[in-house]
Amino acid sequence: MARSITKKNKRSRGHRSPISKKKSHSSTDFGRRNYSLYINRVLKEVVPQRSISSRTLDVMNTLIKDIFERISVEARSLMCFRNRCTLTPEDIQKAVYLLLPGKLAKYAVAFGSEAVQRYVQS
Repeated sequence: MARSITKKNKRSRGHRSPISKKKSHSSTDFGRRNYSLYINRVLKEVVPQRSISSRTLDVMNTLIKDIFERISVEARSLMCFRNRCTLTPEDIQKAVYLLLPGKLAKYAVAFGSEAVQRYVQS
């Protein structure tokens, strides 16, 4: 009887197996996403002779992550509000319209829809 009690105590101390200690290096880890490459590409496409400092690049990267998180949270709440289990493009578009002001939302939805259409066609 005493032996089974000590085994229970060993398990309840919070020791983890070696498998659970491994860290995933998946590209879907949103905390480690970095958009700096894309920011530089867009900047060079718009104004080829300009560059951007690393500090400004970090600020832009943080801004993009924050907007992405806000849109995803709002789209999820819209999905749950409609009692659905699937996130649809309409949920994302409505979330963008709710979060971004006026023309900015209109352009964001238009360019986003165009990008999705190009992706589907390719």
